[in-house]
Amino acid sequence: MHSLIDLEKKINSELTTKINKSEIKHNQIYIEIDKEDLANVTLFLKTNKDTKFRQLIDITVIDYPEENQRFKVVYLFLSHEFNQRLILSYFINENEVINSLTSIFPSANWMEREVFDMYGVNFNDHPDLRRILTDYNFEGHPLRKDFPLTGHTEVRYSEAEKKVVSEPVKLEQNYRNFDYESPWEGTKYIKEQTDNNDKKN
Repeated sequence: MHSLIDLEKKINSELTTKINKSEIKHNQIYIEIDKEDLANVTLFLKTNKDTKFRQLIDITVIDYPEENQRFKVVYLFLSHEFNQRLILSYFINENEVINSLTSIFPSANWMEREVFDMYGVNFNDHPDLRRILTDYNFEGHPLRKDFPLTGHTEVRYSEAEKKVVSEPVKLEQNYRNFDYESPWEGTKYIKEQTDNNDKKN
C-alpha cells in the first residue's frame, strides 16, 4: 500500500463493522473503533501484508472531565515498510477496564503502566500493572484535569525529625495578582500611588 487513500479503503473494506470512523489528516490515518474490537483491529493492522503497522509508538489518553465517556484512549502506530502512520482511538468511561495490548505488542507494557499512573485507566491481563513515574503511595493521577496544580502532598526534609517527610501541601505565601501590564508603561497601582503622592505634595 503506497497511498493513504488506498490504505484507508483497504482497512475499511476488511474491517467494515469494526471501524466507526476513518479520515486522513496531517498525512496520517485516524481511525475510531469500539474498545471491544481493539485486539482484532490491532492484530489486522500488524499482520496484514498491505498494512504492516509493526511498531507501537505510544499509548496516551485525552481527558474530557465533563463528558460521560471521560477518556479517549489513543494508540499511535508506524509502518516502517510503507513509511505510514496510523492513529487509533476509542472512548471509555472513567472506571472502565480495557484490554492490554501486551500480548500483541510487548512494548505496550510500560506505556500502559504510564497511562495507569497518569490517568488511572486500568488494563485487563497486564503482566505488571503498577505505578511507573510516581511513588507507590502517590495520591491521585497527575494528568487528569481535575488534579490540583499543587498536588495533594509535598516532600521536604524535616530538621526536627532528621529525615524526609511527606505531608499535605501548605502554600507558604498567597498567590499574587498579576496585571500583565507592559513593564515599560508601569503598572496601574504604581501609577495611582504616584498620582496620589503628587497631589499631596
